[in-house]
This record gives sequence, C-alpha cells and structure tokens, in this order.
Amino acid sequence: MKKVLISLVLLQVVACSNFSSIEKRRIGKIGDSEKIMPLFTNRDPDELRFLRLQAGPLSKQDMRSRTYATLKLRMLATVRDTANTGVGIAAPQVGISKQLIAVQRFDKEGHPFAFYVNPVIEKYSEEKKWGWEGCLSVPGERDTVLRSTEVVIRYRDQDSWQIVRDTVSGFTAVIFQHEIDHLNGKLYID
Repeated sequence: MKKVLISLVLLQVVACSNFSSIEKRRIGKIGDSEKIMPLFTNRDPDELRFLRLQAGPLSKQDMRSRTYATLKLRMLATVRDTANTGVGIAAPQVGISKQLIAVQRFDKEGHPFAFYVNPVIEKYSEEKKWGWEGCLSVPGERDTVLRSTEVVIRYRDQDSWQIVRDTVSGFTAVIFQHEIDHLNGKLYID
C-alpha cells in the first residue's frame, strides 16, 4: 500500500512538472527554434476554451530542459513575426499551458524582450488609466481597458530559481497585466 501511494505521489509530481507529450509536439525540436508557432485565438471554440484555462507552473526541471529552451526561442520568433508583431506573449497563446510570458521592456534601454517564469502580480497601484489594447489571440480587434499604472510582480529567476520582485510602471506594467491575465485564463475583451 505504501509503495502504491508513493508511486502515485511521484507520478503526480512528474505529471505536474513536465511538459505533456502534446506540448512537446507543439514546441518541436531545437532545429525548429526559428519557426513561429501557431497562435490560439478566440475565433476557434476549442482554442478559446484552451485560452480560458489556468496555466500550470513551470518547475526547475522544466527550465533546464531543451524543450523549455526551444519554447522560449519559438515564442520570441512568434511575437516578433513581422506579419503579426506583438509586445508580449504568454505560453497559452501558443498552446502551452505553462506559466511563462515574454514582455517587451519599454522601461529598459533598447526595449528588450525578457521572459518571466511563474509570474504573479502581488500589488496593483490604486491609480488606474484607460488605454488601448490589442491581442495576438484576438485578431483584428482593439478596445480600451482600465489598468493599474504600476504593479509589483513576483517571478522565478531562470538561473538561480530564486524568487525575484520587480516594480514596473507605465506601458510595461500594462503589458505585464495583459500577459499574466492570459496565465489565469483571461482575455482583455473580458
């Protein structure tokens, strides 16, 4: 009985901490790293149901895998695709139900893209502002959304696995709110 219980616990841990076989197929191999990934959109009922799911956390094991490295490269290629450029992307938008986002940091020199693992917004400023938003998963639409002007985010450092906190304001704060909403199954049109 004890062995069965331990096996079930280990199976559950492994199942929760690894990419599924479907996700691995979607991500592809390291040679696919320059290829854009198909975007899940609100136009397809099955894809919309997927976009409404709560994404699962990434584990330390996941982050050390080739699958994770390939996913990051492919997400970056997708968000930078000249046919459909964005300023941020969340893993669920490419069919991967994991807590990973890429955000263009307009608050940093050169406006680089950076990845954030298991990000959470710990604090929203009381000050809010209306602003125009669009989304790669809601093609052809834009609308105004009320967002906090500053947020405190918490995430895992990709190298040390330590928890990091960052205070972000302005347009970059809007991008973080938008992308973290995706991890919680929310779209800006909600």
